Amino acid sequence: MDANKKKQAGKSGACNLLPLSRYEGTLAVRTYLSLKDAILSLAYEPGEILRKREICDVLGVSRSPVSEAIAKLSAEGLVDVVPKAGTFVSRFSMDEIREGAFLREALELAAVEQVANIITGEQVAMLRQNLKQQEEMIAAQDFAGFYDKDAELHDLIMSFTGFRRIGQMAQSSWVQVNRARHFNLPTPGRIQETIEEHKKIVDAIAARDPEKARKVTRDHLRQLIKYLEPLETKRPDLFEAPSTK
Repeated sequence: MDANKKKQAGKSGACNLLPLSRYEGTLAVRTYLSLKDAILSLAYEPGEILRKREICDVLGVSRSPVSEAIAKLSAEGLVDVVPKAGTFVSRFSMDEIREGAFLREALELAAVEQVANIITGEQVAMLRQNLKQQEEMIAAQDFAGFYDKDAELHDLIMSFTGFRRIGQMAQSSWVQVNRARHFNLPTPGRIQETIEEHKKIVDAIAARDPEKARKVTRDHLRQLIKYLEPLETKRPDLFEAPSTK
């Protein structure tokens, strides 16, 4: 549903906020995580206003944790706080999406090369179990579950490097890309292609072939940008207006 239809229906992203009981941490942290998930899943669309009172009512919290959460989301570039106007979900920037994809690719190619050299049998089994779960999600037409398992596969590979911060760095660089891709998924045929690409990555890692692991990972990651670039033309309302400078 686009932003205009959502307004006509009298609904907002706050209607789809997940309950705080799903999260761990302080009240402010849980409020932040609920809002962030709603933004990343496009329950709140780019350009949509965040109404603090509405969020407080839905989550059952005071304004303080909501204000803290919004401040953190603003620092991450997910919301824009406009004095005397309100707080809005940030619109997409194709430049930021391309930059995020570039940074993620650099990190992930280095990661798969490292992992292909040090992978253990137990870790290979974990990757193959993840692939099996991806196929089960598709068979059940649980697309949200599939995307969770998709992200988990990449997180596992990052974690197998042994570097504690690399996964967090990759996720941070990928935020805008991950948010934008929800508009194009599930693209007909793309999910099966994705699984096949994942299998190639896991097979190359299991074969301890760093060069091939880099190649198939690069091919996989670049497919996403190819699918996202037309979005700017199809849905210009979701993107920042061109700079007049």
